[in-house]
Amino acid sequence: MTVGAESSSFFLRKTHSISCYEENNTSPASAQEKPIGFLKTQETTDAFHSLYKVPLGDTPYGRAKHLQLVEKDPAGAILSFREAINAGDRVDSALKDMAVLMNQQNQPLEAIEAIKSFRHLCSKQAQEPLDNVLLDLFKKCGRFTEHISLLKQKLRLIQQGAAFNGKSTKTARSHGRKFQVSIKQETTRVLGNLGWAYMMQHDYCSAEIVYRKAQALEPDDNKACNLSVCVMRQGKVEEAMGLLQGVLNNNKRGKSKSLDRVEALLKEIGESKTEVRTREECQSAASRLEDLEWVWCRVDGGSQEEEEAEWNAAVEVHRKGNRLRVFQEITSALKEEVAF
Repeated sequence: MTVGAESSSFFLRKTHSISCYEENNTSPASAQEKPIGFLKTQETTDAFHSLYKVPLGDTPYGRAKHLQLVEKDPAGAILSFREAINAGDRVDSALKDMAVLMNQQNQPLEAIEAIKSFRHLCSKQAQEPLDNVLLDLFKKCGRFTEHISLLKQKLRLIQQGAAFNGKSTKTARSHGRKFQVSIKQETTRVLGNLGWAYMMQHDYCSAEIVYRKAQALEPDDNKACNLSVCVMRQGKVEEAMGLLQGVLNNNKRGKSKSLDRVEALLKEIGESKTEVRTREECQSAASRLEDLEWVWCRVDGGSQEEEEAEWNAAVEVHRKGNRLRVFQEITSALKEEVAF
């Protein structure tokens, strides 16, 4: 081969290596700095954080999640969550995770105090999730007066159009699945929880009225059973049996999970003696529910889409300071109950 041919061949090889470098955007030096082992280690680290849902980086909140999820050290995790809150590191998540972990460790009273002490450091968007945690804690501790007060507060936010941070729906999670919840569905759920809380206080007059409102919005077999218990405890046995029979008629194919409970309640009605409520008891219930004036009426004669649009429009109207025509004062129902 001639000298010219050798130099030409060397030039072609050099040009080819340069073009390959430009296409890969890597240099021999950088390839040596990041060998294959390093890349595998990085992939393993990313997979580790993805598997355990531990934040990247050495931060107080990241260390707390590592102690909670990887090392299974709840006591250490609670201390690290406190450090994260004091350091201002993801305070919203740190406080909620710490309270939930405390509850799991059978420390509900400490969790309640923690939320009350630190929630002022959290954002506005974090207040509703913290309220939901508080509701579970109040329920576990049997603090039903505070439980009822917080549920009423949630209803006020719905009435004022401030629930869901001003939106008409929110994304909820259950068993790893995401789904949308409307304002109407949230109101029905809160009313059901409020009725249950009144039942725990043996205030069946108040519970009955709240459950009737919930059933008017969105009928539910479980709430119908609870309503039947309320009227049965007040001596209205025939009405209780009618409510339970309605549940049976709606589930002739036996698909409802409430059928066993219906049969148990019917048996209880046949065997037990019920106490008739007094006028004073109903007047007392009326005084406790005087501030609950914003329960929606069901809009009859329309499709589901039309009803949802009516609900959203109602919230928007109230947000502008006008009177809601789809609200009904619950005190009027109480007056009818008292004048029996």
